[in-house]
Amino acid sequence: MKIVFAIIGLLVLIIVVFAIYRFITVKLQNNKLNKERFERVKELYEKLENGENITEENILSYAQNLLTRQTTFKLLEEHNKVNLFPKEYYSLIKGAESSLANWLEFPTELGACPDEMEHIKRVTFDFDGKNNFVHYEVFKYCVYKPHWASEDGWSLGVVGPYFDDSKPYDFAQATFSRIGSKFDKVTADEEAKWVHENISMRQ
Repeated sequence: MKIVFAIIGLLVLIIVVFAIYRFITVKLQNNKLNKERFERVKELYEKLENGENITEENILSYAQNLLTRQTTFKLLEEHNKVNLFPKEYYSLIKGAESSLANWLEFPTELGACPDEMEHIKRVTFDFDGKNNFVHYEVFKYCVYKPHWASEDGWSLGVVGPYFDDSKPYDFAQATFSRIGSKFDKVTADEEAKWVHENISMRQ
């Protein structure tokens, strides 16, 4: 009996040690990622903070980049300069695309920005049966070798929920991807429904 308790105790200890190790590792990785994200927009941030003259041309490259687009809009919003944000990137789809790319970059998720991403469709649900609609933007994405997920081919990602009055860069709390949910095996409607029921409605 003592041996059994010793084994159980050892297993519990291993699980606890692994959990602590994982927590510390993820925290360090997230800190590193946050620093990298700041470096991407540091020049723009400093110009805005210093009150320097900025034109839409200065903003364009930031808006084109999936990983800086969302942050750029928020920086301009904080400095009352959203009029400089390029009109072609001011849409729910462009905002959702950036949200998904930033979410996928987290080390606990894909750990990288997709090499390709395409919008598939918007999926809408009447979430309470009273004509109160929520919308989800569904994308497919892929990464190239040598990334570990390259063998999965195209996967699906869902961003939402959005409402009829949502603005392009409103926070989408249910941004999610079941990495490896292959595009050729799961439909956009099925994936959006899964995110709606298992992520959005449980928050």
